[in-house]
Amino acid sequence: MDQIQDPTPDAEPAGEISADQARLVLRRVKDPELNLNIVDLGLIYDVHVNGTNVQIDMSLTSPGCPSGPEIMGEAEQQLRTIPGIGDVTMNLVWSPPWTPERIEPRVRAYMGF
Repeated sequence: MDQIQDPTPDAEPAGEISADQARLVLRRVKDPELNLNIVDLGLIYDVHVNGTNVQIDMSLTSPGCPSGPEIMGEAEQQLRTIPGIGDVTMNLVWSPPWTPERIEPRVRAYMGF
């Protein structure tokens, strides 16, 4: 008789997406002007997960950022690479405004901030 092994305790239930998974793939997206990923830059404000659906609240370094559409499009494309992903919603938010203080501390130190 075959035994069915229990999944590891850290495994996500089948069909569920985690916020950590979403953040991990968002690290692949770089701001083309700064050549740093959008997670470390602090552009990802929140990741909402509901089963297989993901909603991202993100900002840009400035309202007039010429790379904004490119960055948001790439972020959505990367999220869609997660196996089993459902709906992906990208929300551009301006409150609170992005400032360099949102950059990951180790990256800020590297940049000399």
